[in-house]
Amino acid sequence: MRRTDRELRDPAEIRDVLGKADACHLALADNDTPYLVTLNFGLRQGGRLVLYFHCADEGRKIDMLRRNNRVCFGADVDREFFQADTGTSCGCSMRYRSVVGSGRVTFITDPVEKLEGLTAILEHFTPGTAPRFTDEMVARTTVLRLDVEEISGKRRA
Repeated sequence: MRRTDRELRDPAEIRDVLGKADACHLALADNDTPYLVTLNFGLRQGGRLVLYFHCADEGRKIDMLRRNNRVCFGADVDREFFQADTGTSCGCSMRYRSVVGSGRVTFITDPVEKLEGLTAILEHFTPGTAPRFTDEMVARTTVLRLDVEEISGKRRA
């Protein structure tokens, strides 16, 4: 990271950014073709950070993930444009907190873990809401798990 003075080093602050983010941008690659999708998500952190996504069971994203499950992801919060006479090259900048990471995506087929992933997504957006997923809903929903291998954060206050 070029601007180490802006680096988020505290894992709790990195987790806070993810906890407050309303979307996760998932970057995929297929040979020399990049592809970026924005998804809603949920997270779990035990011994490792895991992000869960749900999606349709077909399409470009699914095809690409079947060929290459290595991904990069990013999320940001607290965005605020500002103008300043000093401290920026063009007089404009943005306040923010962000995280970027990488890992591998797994297609979840176990109904118990699929339910856990769907519940994580629900809890992320509506904490305290009791899940109402039927077995049929769980069975027909594609759930992806991203096992985070690397993550870093940055802020501009």
